[in-house]
Amino acid sequence: MASCAIHGGCPSDYVAVAIAIFSMILLILRSILPFLIHKVLTAKGSAFWIPVIQVIASLNFLLSIVMSVNFLKYKKSHWLLSCYVWAVWVEGPLGFGLMMSCRIAQAFQLYYVFVKRRLPPIRSHIFLPLILLPWIAGAAFIHVKKPLNYRCHMGNYWIIPVVCLHALYVAVLFRFTGAIRHIEFRFDELRDLRQGILVSASLIGVWVSAYILNEVHDNISWLQVASRFLLLFTASILALVLFSISISQPLLSQISFRKREPIEFKTMGQALGIPDSGLLLQREQAVVIDPNEPLDKLLLNKRFRQSFMAFADSCLAGESMHFFEEVYELGKISIDDPVRRIYMARHVINKYIIAGAVMEVNISHRVRQEILTTSDLTHPDLFTNALNELMQLMKMNLAKAYWSSIYFIKFKEEARDGTDDRI
Repeated sequence: MASCAIHGGCPSDYVAVAIAIFSMILLILRSILPFLIHKVLTAKGSAFWIPVIQVIASLNFLLSIVMSVNFLKYKKSHWLLSCYVWAVWVEGPLGFGLMMSCRIAQAFQLYYVFVKRRLPPIRSHIFLPLILLPWIAGAAFIHVKKPLNYRCHMGNYWIIPVVCLHALYVAVLFRFTGAIRHIEFRFDELRDLRQGILVSASLIGVWVSAYILNEVHDNISWLQVASRFLLLFTASILALVLFSISISQPLLSQISFRKREPIEFKTMGQALGIPDSGLLLQREQAVVIDPNEPLDKLLLNKRFRQSFMAFADSCLAGESMHFFEEVYELGKISIDDPVRRIYMARHVINKYIIAGAVMEVNISHRVRQEILTTSDLTHPDLFTNALNELMQLMKMNLAKAYWSSIYFIKFKEEARDGTDDRI
């Protein structure tokens, strides 16, 4: 017991490592299976790369504990295996610090979008490094002072500031959660966030206790073995719990592996329960279309809109029509329902407006910035200028080609058949 307590390789060590590996596999599967099984489009921007960074940080966190707390027998002769690489840099700024910073960045976005009703003033790729700076500064300071011994343990007076730094980030996450507690989220983000934070706080409390015991009582063999097992076990659960907290992605939040028949929504409008979203009702009859009428008036007819959208998609230019469709759906939501309007507006911005979006539309820089810097995401005219610009483009290009296309001929035949049936 004494030998493996110092050098690693106890049976409980291998059990803890196996649990950590299993947790890593579950974490990776949990992050990619919704996209593979449910064919959900990959998001762009922070909605994509923050969860990816969090998965990487979680893996770093678990691997750093395995490498620095003497679970396995190996010689730390190479500098890449040193305590300062794994116990300081990988566990701190690249592990726990980065993992908590990702959650804070997501809570920061929820706060600004749903409480302030505007996009965050600081982009996530700037905000995340800023809140990570204390971890980087702390790791650099420890690296310079070199307080770690050959077992990667530091002196007792170093433990308090290290534990306080861990607790600070948990407190900040609690603070942002408290700031959005009055918002009636449609997809139970607040409930999931609270549950996740409570479980995480409890696990972090156990993890910190095990960390202190492992650092302070390094002369008690059985306590070293038990504390490092608890250290890696709680870290494995913590990584899964933190990633599983809802991040306000409605189309993904409806996907649950616990449901035998998951609810599938093809559009955000359906996910938000917008009336008649994505449906072609039988009572909406095909009508004869006059090409001389304004295009924006013709597009109010859903049958014509779907025909025109199919033609635009066949020309690989359907972004403008899909944008029109979703903004039209947004217009169905009452101005007295700000939460659903914010969900829809943010979805439209992420899908069509931001640079590099999945279906980025061709609008002027001025109009794009007006939308991205708006002070009210619920404003009824938020996308009006963008719609006007796109309508002019469609009139000059798609509309002229549509009138002579097979899609319009088919639409006229369906309208004629519908008229004959009514007679």
